[in-house]
Amino acid sequence: MLVLIGILIIIAGFLLRFNPLLVIMASALATGLAAGLDVTAIIAAFGKAFNDTRYVSIIWIVLPVIGLLEAYGLQQHARTLIARMRGATLGRLLTGYLLLRQAMSAAGLTSVAGHAQTVRPLVAPMAEAAADAQNPALSDDQREEVKAYSAATDNVGLFFGEDIFLAIGSILLMKGVLEGYGYVIEPLHFSLWAIPTAIAAFLIHGFRLRRLERRMAAPAERGA
Repeated sequence: MLVLIGILIIIAGFLLRFNPLLVIMASALATGLAAGLDVTAIIAAFGKAFNDTRYVSIIWIVLPVIGLLEAYGLQQHARTLIARMRGATLGRLLTGYLLLRQAMSAAGLTSVAGHAQTVRPLVAPMAEAAADAQNPALSDDQREEVKAYSAATDNVGLFFGEDIFLAIGSILLMKGVLEGYGYVIEPLHFSLWAIPTAIAAFLIHGFRLRRLERRMAAPAERGA
């Protein structure tokens, strides 16, 4: 009967509105101990379940590492690096990231970059440092706008780049829907027609990034 203590822990934890993940972990740990397992065996069971099912995405393993890097000054090092590069303007930096994000997404590497693992710890601080180099008198609103454009650049690169990849879910969805209406189209045709759209998105957003750079540098130019 002691092995049922895990159910009581789950009920109590949810009623008290504790963190669901911690509640489940505590329940599993208590159940394992009640069943006569030692802590090592319980942890091994967790590892085996994770390895067998892969329910947890690898990104949740990467995020704690990024958090540790930020705690040890990752953003400060990114800002320092950009400050030392004379040609790294705000527009060039974000346009380069846009091109990189589109290229990786077109190759199917959609999870290599992203808001949590790339934009927040690296791209946004570097973009802010580049804007700061052109105009040290940036307001708080301007800094937030630079961060917002950094996130938007990632979105644009991912959204218009991933459709070039043959095996992306959106292409397979369109293929399935059209086949339901009697139109049989190969995924390669979808990918080829996504290239002009991706180029247009790159040019349009690149123009917006150029305007952002001019807008962020405008106060410094007027002061000069």
